[in-house]
Amino acid sequence: MRLSDKICIVTGGASGIGLATCEVFAREGAKVVIADRDLAAANKAVAALVQKGGKALAVQCDVSHADSVAAMIQATVAAYGRLDVIVNNAGYGIAGSLSETSDEDWEALMGVNVRGVFLCCKHAIKQMQKNGGGTIVNVASVVAAVGIRNRAAYVASKGAVAAMTRSIALDYVASHIRCNAIAPGTIDTPYYTEILAKAADPVAIRQGLEARQPMGRLGTPEEIANGILFLASDESSFATGSILTIDGGMTAQ
Repeated sequence: MRLSDKICIVTGGASGIGLATCEVFAREGAKVVIADRDLAAANKAVAALVQKGGKALAVQCDVSHADSVAAMIQATVAAYGRLDVIVNNAGYGIAGSLSETSDEDWEALMGVNVRGVFLCCKHAIKQMQKNGGGTIVNVASVVAAVGIRNRAAYVASKGAVAAMTRSIALDYVASHIRCNAIAPGTIDTPYYTEILAKAADPVAIRQGLEARQPMGRLGTPEEIANGILFLASDESSFATGSILTIDGGMTAQ
């Protein structure tokens, strides 16, 4: 029970890595707030966790909007009295080189992937300071360290998340707030399933994604969730400003 009675928010918590994280957190004794733009999906995830004996709350949140983020924090404190951990998982990617990316697509992606992390950290930190401390885990990506083709906006956004993580760690260490990030490789999530479904040759695309991993396969959401658990728990008590890479060896090449 590594998160026994901890109050934990997971943004984008209704699917993929976020959902796997909520499941692991609940199993480890946390009271989980599943924050997602899709309230119906969040409620479904809560019902599944409660059925297994977990404690969870669904909150609708668009992380790109300050009022929505503030309301998420307020709902958490109203329900549970405090906030101990926030996992900033909400995010998405788009295809395209820099010249192929429209201004609108760039702004929308940065609004979620970068502004969203900024807003969630900002409002969470205010509450954590009242508590006397807390833990932040940001979901970055291996592309924060190595470039990949045809994902310019996504690469830029995750580089910003990694840099922000280090800055927050230094600025709030005296407040007993730790801030770390996890950098997943290519993970087999519903997001990738949707991408493959739109491809002319889904099998070939999947084989290409698998081939760039030295392990020869995609990672699972559960494998990333276990890394997030480590960063969120006291097992990583001496870690702040760290980027934990779990990528099947992708960045070791």
